[in-house]
Amino acid sequence: QVQLVESGGGLVQPGGSLTLSCAASGRTFSSYGAGWFRQPPGKDREFVAAISGSGGTTYYANSVKGRFTISRDNAKNTVYLQMNSLKAEDTAVYYCAAVVAGIATTANGYNFWGQGTQVTVSS
Repeated sequence: QVQLVESGGGLVQPGGSLTLSCAASGRTFSSYGAGWFRQPPGKDREFVAAISGSGGTTYYANSVKGRFTISRDNAKNTVYLQMNSLKAEDTAVYYCAAVVAGIATTANGYNFWGQGTQVTVSS
């Protein structure tokens, strides 16, 4: 069982940056793939980025490629999402998720979810 807690959300101006963190419980977190998803107001949850357990493989949604970076520190059981050049359309609740093995880019591929953190991009 893995418990995930996101932090780092908030209000940021367009063009600004924000880093989200996802702290995981469990001693074997390095064997879990992890991902970030988001749910904009009134819309479905969508894939943002994913990273393998070792950190050697990453995937990004086209809408964030070149602006967002997913990374992880397995010594700290933490996954990060560095978000740069933020746009109003990045406004959403951001969720961290973990998968027992491998890596996934769809929500139904994940076993565990955090509660989410709000990111609002507005001037």
